[in-house]
Amino acid sequence: MLKSVVRAVGAAVRVSSATTSTARALPLSCPTLRSPSSATARPFTRSLWMLNNNGASSGYRTKLFSSKVLNPSVSCGCGGLHTEGDKVFGDFLSDEIKEERKIQKNKSLPKMSGGWDLEMNGTEAKLIRTISGEKVTVTFNVNNSIPPNFEEEAEQGQQKSGEEPEIVSTPNFVVEVTKQGAKHSLVFDCHFPEDEMSHGEGEEESDIFAIREVSFQPEGDTEWKETSYTLNTDSLDWALYDHLMDFLADRGVDNTFADELMELSTTVEHQEYIKFLENLQGFVKCN
Repeated sequence: MLKSVVRAVGAAVRVSSATTSTARALPLSCPTLRSPSSATARPFTRSLWMLNNNGASSGYRTKLFSSKVLNPSVSCGCGGLHTEGDKVFGDFLSDEIKEERKIQKNKSLPKMSGGWDLEMNGTEAKLIRTISGEKVTVTFNVNNSIPPNFEEEAEQGQQKSGEEPEIVSTPNFVVEVTKQGAKHSLVFDCHFPEDEMSHGEGEEESDIFAIREVSFQPEGDTEWKETSYTLNTDSLDWALYDHLMDFLADRGVDNTFADELMELSTTVEHQEYIKFLENLQGFVKCN
């Protein structure tokens, strides 16, 4: 009963904070900031040289933003342009990569409990599980999974506490439930809400993720068809919403799953970020 009341309050919060829906594809990726309870996070270091005048990176700031035009240096034989600015940029990236590797908590991807199989395709991840003939597929993409207002809040938090805040990837994710012989799958568009409801000691745990939309979609389609009716939960009856959340929980998509998904997503996002820095360094230095 208490869980239903909590979700009823959550429904009211969603009505008051509802935003205009936009065209979408599976999976969606417009995350909002929340404070995870147990997901693995890493210290905030991105653009840290802009926030701090100390450290190895700060020495590059003046040169990078100098208005002085730098003349090309000697070519390495690739036929491309190389400047002193490129050299400074490359050295800066080298320091950044070293710092990111130092704080990398997981060298390998954490495993999901519950018998989920993981399939990776670049920045997109699929978690697949079969239960009594039903196939449950959870898809998410780590691109844009760090809230856009994170750097501003991170800087404010660092000034107050003196400690580096942590980066947590909170991607939107899509749950697709398919039954044998069915032509359509029941699809849930889920996200981690910004206004996560807290719970005190002795109270039943509230949901750390929410359902945004529900729809029947052709099985295996990657594009969300706008011609299929979509149920928006912003103004949904709380009892129906409660049953939908229980439907997902019965198939292994619950708070434990959501916590582990954030940990997995945070690890994948950090690995992809380091790869990007390495590729960028190679491109600048023409390695």
